[in-house]
Amino acid sequence: MEKEYFAHETAVIDEGCKIGKGTKIWHFSHIMTGSEIGENCNIGQNVVILPGVKLGNNVKVQNNVSIYTGVICDDDVFLGPSMVFTNVINPRSAIIRKDSYLETIVERGASIGANSTIVCGNIIGRYAFIGAGAVVTKDVKPYALVVGNPARQTGWMSEFGHKLIFDSAGFAFCPESNERYRIENGVVSKII
Repeated sequence: MEKEYFAHETAVIDEGCKIGKGTKIWHFSHIMTGSEIGENCNIGQNVVILPGVKLGNNVKVQNNVSIYTGVICDDDVFLGPSMVFTNVINPRSAIIRKDSYLETIVERGASIGANSTIVCGNIIGRYAFIGAGAVVTKDVKPYALVVGNPARQTGWMSEFGHKLIFDSAGFAFCPESNERYRIENGVVSKII
């Protein structure tokens, strides 16, 4: 049976991976046994995906990203160049903590900027936007924009990646899509 995905000749794909139709895996990347990659994903150069990792459909992983056991990314997630996940909260070289991996969930449509770090055990809410170089040490709300070290929320983002400016009634528009959003009790939702 012919594979339904593309892998560059320098990529290493271990036995026992699930890789969806239309996915592309580029130079010097390593996909390890027990990982799952959805359809139409793009895995950049020098990416490592460890056992137990799950990537949804249309996930974009830029160059030099390691995705460690315990990470789950929903559909349409963007992982920027050289961003970092962790999976143990208190690593020590001489102490084996494979039973201590914490789960990190990146929900649908979230974007994680270049060179940012996601400390394990947190949830990145849907359509959240993590600025380049941010260090995320706690959960991030859906649609939130966070920047800095430690990451702090500075605003809200639309599903198209534009900063939302809410009026006094709690409504905002995305300048690209014209979709409307509402903020109520610190929670943003798209109005359908």
